[in-house]
Amino acid sequence: DFMDAYIENENAYPYDEYIYNETFIGEDGEEYYYEEPLISLFDVVKEYDKGTVKALNGINLDIFEGEFVSIIGPSGSGKSTLLNMLGALDKPTRGKIYIDGIDLVKEKDLSQFRQEKIGFVFQLHNLIPNLSVFDNVQIPLLPTGMSNKEMKEKASEIIRAVGLEDKKKQRPNKLSGGQRQRVAIARALVNNPSIILADEPTGSLDSKTGEMILNLLMEMHERYNVTLIIVTHDNDVAALAERTIKIKDGQIIEDKYNY
Repeated sequence: DFMDAYIENENAYPYDEYIYNETFIGEDGEEYYYEEPLISLFDVVKEYDKGTVKALNGINLDIFEGEFVSIIGPSGSGKSTLLNMLGALDKPTRGKIYIDGIDLVKEKDLSQFRQEKIGFVFQLHNLIPNLSVFDNVQIPLLPTGMSNKEMKEKASEIIRAVGLEDKKKQRPNKLSGGQRQRVAIARALVNNPSIILADEPTGSLDSKTGEMILNLLMEMHERYNVTLIIVTHDNDVAALAERTIKIKDGQIIEDKYNY
């Protein structure tokens, strides 16, 4: 089966589907390899109710390291299911997903993968209410084997980066909605993930606070060169991204760059 034909010592992708071993001639006459995507989806299908509902219906997609991508679509379009696939929270019924060279369909320990590669920011911040800002941000570092000193230094650095150093001893119930979402962003970034996945990150905020959170996400994306993927139903939010992918009925109907 060609799906299992891996290229040894080069990458984890099946050769027949993988164009990035091929070269092209640049304007300077030199030979270049195609850039390898950080994320690749091949014919991804996700079915529910014994195949009667297709949440995703043949998704093919490449996302490259450092991109800022928005995924937009109406309710029920499949955008949240796609986010679950990208975040290794679920596996497809059929198809292949590779992230950073790892075959997610075959990967047995997805929790370890998520811990190392993915940072999540949800519409509701999901902070632990009886822990301080500082302790909430440290949580993703606990399984890593870092020393207490290293964890404190890393958490302090990222809390400073999101502008909450003066709030680090506070509990979430003492913070505004925007401040809580800043904590969630710090928690998502603290483990140096390759990818930040934000699911309607401004959905529960007023427009001014939402704009501040989007600006912060973009600032963190640029500062840490993290790949940022935002799922939204808001056209104005989607347009802030470098690239917008529109989904309808489980299929990509448009994939465009916004510049």
